[in-house]
Amino acid sequence: MEALFIGQTYIDITFLTDSLPTGDEKTVARDYSIAFGGNAVTAAFACARLGVAPDLLTSVADDWLGRMFIDMAAKYGISLHHRKVRDSSLSFIMPRDGRRAIVRCRDDEYLHPFPPLNLRECRALHLDGHQPDAALHYAKTCREAGILTSLDGGGLRSNTHELLEFIDVAVVAERLCEQMELTTAQMLAYLKTRGVRIGGVTLGERGMAWYDETGSQHHMPALDVPAEKVIDTNGAGDIFHGAYIFAAIANPEGTWAEHFAFARAASAHAVQRLGNEASLPTLSDIAATNAQFPVRGREQ
Repeated sequence: MEALFIGQTYIDITFLTDSLPTGDEKTVARDYSIAFGGNAVTAAFACARLGVAPDLLTSVADDWLGRMFIDMAAKYGISLHHRKVRDSSLSFIMPRDGRRAIVRCRDDEYLHPFPPLNLRECRALHLDGHQPDAALHYAKTCREAGILTSLDGGGLRSNTHELLEFIDVAVVAERLCEQMELTTAQMLAYLKTRGVRIGGVTLGERGMAWYDETGSQHHMPALDVPAEKVIDTNGAGDIFHGAYIFAAIANPEGTWAEHFAFARAASAHAVQRLGNEASLPTLSDIAATNAQFPVRGREQ
């Protein structure tokens, strides 16, 4: 096991249409995609696509969608550890004008306790806050073992405050700032008070505000992908997380500025494609994206 990701599995149904019908109306989508979904799950697939196939502890149902997901994971060499639920979870996603509307159908009533896993040779743990009992247990275990711990803070969860005590790298979304009624600067200060070594807030097309091991604050601008090339922003943040975990494992001597710049190109590649699987970058995709698009603004 090189890395462990813990999260909630979705099957994402993503479609392009200008409007949703109501009543007895019907419409035909211009395009659609069916793929794996979920924050840490998509991050795990991104890490695998780049060259480090992680272990993934996630919800799996004994139904046809669950079996389809198992096949998806096998395709990418991901080792699955099942947390059984009765029904697979679904997301219906409608991207439009650089945003996305989402309807989620979720079963997170886990039928069994989380399994004990052998973390020998594990170098990184990535969480999205789902499975709060497993997330907290493995965050504590990895922290004690000196294994890098990472959190995708996409939204406020019941265990966010407690979990952050055991997190080395926390990259959160503006949505979490809104939920906690904090500015970007206040969020970075809050992460520092929880002992987070590397903290950041993603700002969409405005890039990311973050601080390094010394506490120095920086701004990393986004790559300047033209609006007409942006098709689907859903999953781009998850791919960002998976890419920096890969970078930290593949280049342990690299700086976090380098890891985040690598991940920035991964997410810039992702927004130009429909659905999570089509969005997964290879190393050559990341190099091509960096070569194609300039930085929007100045690094600070």
